Amino acid sequence: MPTDRELESCNLGYAKTCPRLPRERGCDAVRFSVANDSGGAISLHFVFELDHLPAGNGLLEYDRLRKNWTVPHPQPRTQKLAESFLQPYLERRIINPST
Repeated sequence: MPTDRELESCNLGYAKTCPRLPRERGCDAVRFSVANDSGGAISLHFVFELDHLPAGNGLLEYDRLRKNWTVPHPQPRTQKLAESFLQPYLERRIINPST
């Protein structure tokens, strides 16, 4: 169970004082957005942030009909984050296809 210090220092904004944060890391955050949704293919744009500045970006592609990634991210952790972002987006599109 996390301590009070961990809850405060690890959950608020950029968690620089969190003792669980790896010292060596390529980014502090990853942001995703839907760049394009043509119905069959979905493009996700991602941006890495480090010290509040952009630290890299790219585009991922998902084939909705085949239910697979045609352009996945090579890093498994980032790919898992992309999948976690995409899942609720797809669920919302099933409920309300016009949005």
